[in-house]
Amino acid sequence: MKRIGIISDTHSYWDEKYYEYFEPCDEIWHAGDIGSTEVADKLAAFRTLRAVCGNCDGGDLRLMFPEKLRWKCEDVDVLMTHIGGYPGNYDPRIRGQIYANPPQLFICGHSHILKVKYDKTLNLLHINPGAAGLQGWQQTRTLVRLTIDGNQFKDCEVVQLSW
Repeated sequence: MKRIGIISDTHSYWDEKYYEYFEPCDEIWHAGDIGSTEVADKLAAFRTLRAVCGNCDGGDLRLMFPEKLRWKCEDVDVLMTHIGGYPGNYDPRIRGQIYANPPQLFICGHSHILKVKYDKTLNLLHINPGAAGLQGWQQTRTLVRLTIDGNQFKDCEVVQLSW
């Protein structure tokens, strides 16, 4: 059983509350637009970090993290990228891969819009944790916590961050 913290679109913003929110987590997954190596380093020093680079991430972050990442967590096949769309409207850059070999959990960021949705067609859970940084037009800063137990998703919760 693993407790996962999912975050995206920090855009170089560090919130000390991340430590509190990710305390119960075994791993932190960042879905891109990290913004600075300092944010990535702080997250990685605190918990195991898996991350992808986003469209706003510069050269250092692009060297540290891939554009797409696929791995197994417990018995769940996970695919994460920054620009991914959502069920029924996946981005063309990832659509072919998702339809050819659907993961059980698909994570993306980019839109700054929190979305947790089950894709019945592909039998996968889609999560966009929204944006945790200050940059952008979002009215609420969010992240998601989730437990993966074997091949089951449990205790999915949205954490709303203060401004």
